[in-house]
This record gives sequence, C-alpha cells and structure tokens, in this order.
Amino acid sequence: MLDNWISHSSNEWLVCENSHQFLQIVENLYLQLIESKQNEKIPNIFLVERQPVDFIASLIAAITAKCPIFICNPDWQYQEWQQVFDLVTPDIIWGQEIPDKQKIIPNQISAQEQFSLSDSQFSPIMIPTGGSSGKIKFAIHTWETLTASSQGFQKYFQIPQVNSVCVLPLHHVSGLMQFIRCFTSNGKLVILPFRELENYQLKKYQRYNIDHSKFFISLVPTQLQRLIQKSNLNRWLSQFKTVLLGGAPAWDELLSKARYYNIPLALTYGMTETASQIATLKPEDFLKGKLGCGQVLPHAKVYISNDNKYKLKSNKIGKLNIDAQSLFLGYYPYIRNKDESLKVDDLGLLDEEDYLYVMGRDSDKIITGGENVYPLEVESAIRQTKMVSDICVIGVADKIWGEAVTAIYVPKSTDITSLELKNQLTVKISKFKIPKYWIPVSSLGRNSQGKINRQKLHEIARDKLSLHLTKSQNPKS
Repeated sequence: MLDNWISHSSNEWLVCENSHQFLQIVENLYLQLIESKQNEKIPNIFLVERQPVDFIASLIAAITAKCPIFICNPDWQYQEWQQVFDLVTPDIIWGQEIPDKQKIIPNQISAQEQFSLSDSQFSPIMIPTGGSSGKIKFAIHTWETLTASSQGFQKYFQIPQVNSVCVLPLHHVSGLMQFIRCFTSNGKLVILPFRELENYQLKKYQRYNIDHSKFFISLVPTQLQRLIQKSNLNRWLSQFKTVLLGGAPAWDELLSKARYYNIPLALTYGMTETASQIATLKPEDFLKGKLGCGQVLPHAKVYISNDNKYKLKSNKIGKLNIDAQSLFLGYYPYIRNKDESLKVDDLGLLDEEDYLYVMGRDSDKIITGGENVYPLEVESAIRQTKMVSDICVIGVADKIWGEAVTAIYVPKSTDITSLELKNQLTVKISKFKIPKYWIPVSSLGRNSQGKINRQKLHEIARDKLSLHLTKSQNPKS
C-alpha cells in the first residue's frame, strides 16, 4: 500500500503553493500517530482541514499509520457536527477547531452495535455523504476501494498517468479521487481554488506552464455554467484533455453551449459509495451529440431491474444495481453484505451499446392522477424556455390528484409570470406533466456540488402553498 512511501517519496506530483513543506508535514503527523499506537490506542482522527497540502499530508499519514480517519467538511455547523458526534467521538482533530465542540453532547450507538475499527484488518477511510436529505453519513472506504476506482479510470481512458487540475473540495469524493488518481499513477495534481479561477486570479497558476491537453479537470454543472459565460474561461476549458462533469444532472442548454465552445465534456455517473464515477461518456461521443452517462468503467458492472428484482433488457427503465471493486464497505458503524449488489434509488436504462442513461431518483418520481412524472424531464422542458436561471420540480400532496407537480424556480427577470412559462410548455410536454403550482424564489440553495436539498424545498412549498390557499379561501384576510 503506502508502506515505505515516506522514506522514498518526492512531492513533484503536487503542484500548489507551499507544496515544498508537504513531506515534512507527513513525517511529523506519521510519527505522532505511531507514538499514539504504541500506547495501545488506535486513535480515531477527524480531518477538518481547508489547506490542500495539509489535507493530503494528513490523509497520507493516517493511511500509512493504519489509523481510521474521518474526513470532515470544514463548513459544517453545529447541527451537522451534532450528527457526526452522535456517530463517533474523535481522539485527534487535525485542522481547524470544531465550532462549539464543548456544547455537543454525543449520543453514540451502543458498543455492541458498533463496527470496531481497531479490530479491523484494514485502514478505514470514512468519506462524508449527505445525499439530498442533508443527513450526514460516513461511507467506509479503504485504500483498496479507492485505488480500484483509480485503476478503472486509467483503463477506461487508456492512459498511463492521470494529471488533474483540481478545483473541487478535497473533503468531497469528487475532489479526493482526483488526488488518488494522480498519486497512484505518478501524475501531476494542480490545486486551483475555484474562486481564484472564476475571478481570473491566475498569476500563481500560470507560472506552472500547464499543458492542458494532458490534464483532466472536474466540475459540477453550476461551476461549468459560471465559467462558460466568460469568454476567456470557456476558451481555457476547451484546451483540456477532458472536462469531467458530475455531481448533479446537467441541463440541455448548458450542454449545447459546451458543444458550441468545443469543450471536451465527459458526463459522469457515480457517488461517494462507489468512490466517484462508475460510468462516463467520453468527450468524442459528447461532441458528436450523444447524451447520457456513457459506458460503465472496467472496475464496475451495472444492471437494471424492476420491482421484482428481475434484470431488464436493453432500453427498459428500472432501478440501477451496481457491483464494483470500488464499492464502499458500509455506512459507519455498520458493514454491508459485500456479496450483495448496491441497489440505488436512481432509475435508468442501458441501451444496445451498453450506454447508461439515468432518468432521476425513484423517490423523486411524482405520481399525479395515476400518471408517472419524472422531474428531470419537466425541468429540462422549463430550462428550454430560457426564462429561468434555475429550476427544481417536486411533488406536493394533493387531495384530488395524489400529488401535484410543483415548480420552484429562479426567474431570469422579475416580470416573468407562471402563465408565460405554462404557455411555453404546452407544445413541449403532456398536459399532466405541466406544473400545477409555480413558486418563484431568489435561489434554490445548491451546495458546492450543485446538489439541492429537496427536503428543504418541500418545506418551502408547503409554507408557500399553505399561505396561498389560505388567502384564496379568505380573500379579505
């Protein structure tokens, strides 16, 4: 694994400010952990680090010393930290101090139910995942699951080395895996904060003389949207070997712009539980007009099943089932049955060429008047009107229809009305798919990966519609 790495390593692969301090930081942290283990105590480590060099050095030290490490988001607030402390209490905290730690009251799972990290035969790496519900969980990975993902990536793109410009947070799997790919393939990792990129603060970066044609960069759709609007930056993106796009569904207008600027986009599908992507649409397919998530990477297998768990044939929509060498071991502190496929909430299909298409989450599906409505389809139609800058479609409880299709949207201008939007949709989608309720907002509150907290939007919809119905029933109030 990483045995003897410290004594033989150089840090030429890591390109960022202060990277010359990297090896010394690793050595110091590693020795600290070895001393802790000599006291017959294997420490649980919380990594709460913003600085990339310190983050990577801490991670390598923990893995090399075979200590369990919990990767944490430095931006978590009291409520999130309370969830984390309900799962585990750290022995060591690396990075910034946790806010109001003294006020957090752990409510840990009983010892009998806990997965004992100290008795394990591997070094667990806990990666946080919140999903769309906002409930924090830790997916248990190992160096082996992460490197399996990296090797699958290399084989799929048929490259001996992976070079990457990383603008995503390292505490998220999408940023973390860029480090893993570069590190394990002896490639170069360039750390570039997204804010500096977006604001053209590139003097430090430009002095590295990066040959972009040999580099990958990973973005989420909201980042791509912000960069593609700036002429210097869309030309800059077109120079890359590949621009990986994941984290959330991309919309048609954005993809069309990417093709117009000849950006070598690779649409991806993956999650924290699979150590990032397991399917990718290669840039040459994308630029020819193909959509979807592409073919499945060599280290993974995907099949589609119905509610009766029967495998479905090509072009049949069903639930995704995943087998992969990069699959997580479970959610801390529980271990999953490794012989079982990972059954996810996503709906999709495989075509005749085994290209994967994801239609959205089964739990997000809206059943209105007995008809199935998939939010992604409606959102795509609304975006095509070019009258909204962001959109999310949900279902709210309705006494007559079961659920009512509801659009929560950010209008491009204040004079855009829901009636105008409805009229635009009449020739695009069936009548039962057109939202019954329209709720304008200033922002959908996406996180740094572009994901939406749908639970929060449901709360907004209930509040808004409750007020709306009250006013309509009592017009004089």
